[in-house]
Amino acid sequence: MASRTQTLLISTVIFFVGFTAVVSLTKYLEHNRIGLPESYVDEDLDLQGKKLNGFALGAEGLIADVYWIRALQYVGDKVINADSRSLNIENLQSLNPRLLYPLLDNATDLDPKFSAVFSYGATVLPAINMHEAVALTEKGILHNPDEWRLYQYLGYIYWRSQDYEKAGEVYERGSRIIGAPAFMRLMAARMRTDGGARNTAREIYSQMLDQDGDDQTREIARQRLFEIESLDELDSINSVLKSFQSRNGRCPANLAEILPQLKQLTTQSRQFFHTDNNGRFLDRSGSPYVLVSETCSVTATKNSTQSPLE
Repeated sequence: MASRTQTLLISTVIFFVGFTAVVSLTKYLEHNRIGLPESYVDEDLDLQGKKLNGFALGAEGLIADVYWIRALQYVGDKVINADSRSLNIENLQSLNPRLLYPLLDNATDLDPKFSAVFSYGATVLPAINMHEAVALTEKGILHNPDEWRLYQYLGYIYWRSQDYEKAGEVYERGSRIIGAPAFMRLMAARMRTDGGARNTAREIYSQMLDQDGDDQTREIARQRLFEIESLDELDSINSVLKSFQSRNGRCPANLAEILPQLKQLTTQSRQFFHTDNNGRFLDRSGSPYVLVSETCSVTATKNSTQSPLE
């Protein structure tokens, strides 16, 4: 009996000593955890689905859908978790979406006719990695040589990279495909004359918005058109401000002073400006226009040296 009691006592002591050691070690490791770069947050693909191509018993299209949905969720989660104030859809590298291309690449290897994946990649990847955007779209053209929209997307990518000569060549190639709209030949000529003009951008995004395509691509085009409209508004407001300053020798104190002139401004048969419940003028993103007194100009960016146009 004494021997059993002694054994139990020793076991209990060992248990508590071990438990205390584990707790202490856990706290130490938590406190001294090595900080990993942000690139390690995403786990690498645990399965390269494209290796199943030809061995999936006809289920390649279904597997491609899985990768496609996963790609949409992946980017969506990145955007949701990002700081909306610093998010720039023109440059998404800060989100570090390094798995997007592998996901889209797997989907299109499994289903080379998956047009929605190619169009989405062509509109999103240029803001992340231009080379990957070109590679994915050229892959689409290789497997779908009669699809003129892929040439449109490739031309768009080169236009984004300001390679207007290459963009013009691609639009020209696409214009020769049966069924291609006249827009393709017009854009081929436009690239060689004023590829960097704002009107060119407006035509490109308007075409992307009007044509049949996936909702994600159309939404990106819609947002870009909003940005262009805001730039048009800024230019017009600043023009009125400069005229006011020239006539009066000073900058207006607020928007109300130039309101009559602003109401007369129109663009493409549409009245400029949107207002909130407080009567403040907003850009298309919903941000109030702000007056910079030092330069007598307007911007939609707020900071402590600017006063709102109320």
